[in-house]
Amino acid sequence: MNRRAFISSLGTSGAALAAWPAGALPPARAGRPVRHERSRAKAQAAATRPPVAFAAIGLNHSHVYSQVETVIAHGGTLAAVYAKEPELVAAFTKRYPGVKVARSEQEILDDTAIKLVVSAAIPNERGPLGIRVMQAGKDFMADKPGVTTLAQLADVRRVQAQTGRIYSILYGGRLESPATQRAVELVHAGAIGEVVHTMGTGPHKIGANRPDWFWKREQFGGVIGDLGTHQVDYFLAFTKGTKGAVVSSRAGNLHHPDRPDFEDFGDAMLQGERATGYFRVDWFTPGGVATFGDSRLTVMGTDGYLEIRPNVDLAGRPGGSHLFLVDQKETRYIDAKDTPLPYGARLLDDIVNRTETAMTQAHTFLVAQLVLEAQSSARPPVLTK
Repeated sequence: MNRRAFISSLGTSGAALAAWPAGALPPARAGRPVRHERSRAKAQAAATRPPVAFAAIGLNHSHVYSQVETVIAHGGTLAAVYAKEPELVAAFTKRYPGVKVARSEQEILDDTAIKLVVSAAIPNERGPLGIRVMQAGKDFMADKPGVTTLAQLADVRRVQAQTGRIYSILYGGRLESPATQRAVELVHAGAIGEVVHTMGTGPHKIGANRPDWFWKREQFGGVIGDLGTHQVDYFLAFTKGTKGAVVSSRAGNLHHPDRPDFEDFGDAMLQGERATGYFRVDWFTPGGVATFGDSRLTVMGTDGYLEIRPNVDLAGRPGGSHLFLVDQKETRYIDAKDTPLPYGARLLDDIVNRTETAMTQAHTFLVAQLVLEAQSSARPPVLTK
């Protein structure tokens, strides 16, 4: 199921929901229902794991609903919510009527029973919030982008090292995508040999009624800083990369002159220890596409390649989670929609056991670093006068 497939659960047409503003939430439900790993062994682990109480602070992007569902699905208990915007709190409490509405952020930070805070605040507010959360002795899960500047990243890294708390960024393109999860498993098992190149495209649909912060680079972090997070995460995950460099990058505004601070196009070339990568991200998905975007990812190896179509197979098979694999013997189509997603259960285990099984802190921060380096060094995409 793709990360916008909550369309059907809302009983809303695909075209209408694709236009839903990122800064608002549907009245009853929002988010991205995902297939979480709920095997018998995992269910038993959740039953024996001490309960993890968590809270949500900052509801500006509807991704917060999938963050909440990710934790609840594995035994987390939603204890409190706080946001500055009453209308967002009203929508949230309609979906979760039993949750306590905190009077302030500090009330949640002072509650020693709460172990985790999730947030989809305005992007440039997530890093500073995460620092306050960690300094209060709690773990933090941010929607992407988890930081919007290299200075923010340096501060977050410093406080995380000082406190030993978890600063997790939910890179949903992989962690909430059954097709991508299955592809990672196959590649790591040697299905296409050694990975030598990745090529990803991440087109998105602007829709209508976007909030003011969506159009301001300082607040949303730039097109690469935002949408490029998925692409860098893919590159490092498939190549098992622990180092990386940005070879070149471009970002700019090609088609929205009325929004001079907006960026609608970006691309970058990456270099790793054993592989290279390229990606393009943009806000040019046309209305005729039934999802938020026709994302594609191709991973080339020494003995084959695979292509992931997580959201849609244009004019082909219905639904999402499509995976195509070519090796030295055959070409295969793999329906990956039932692939379990382990991130949520592992994160709760990490909170209780102080381990790093969901995603290492080094990986989380390296993705952010490369994305921000690409954003900060980006040249204009076209020649200027």
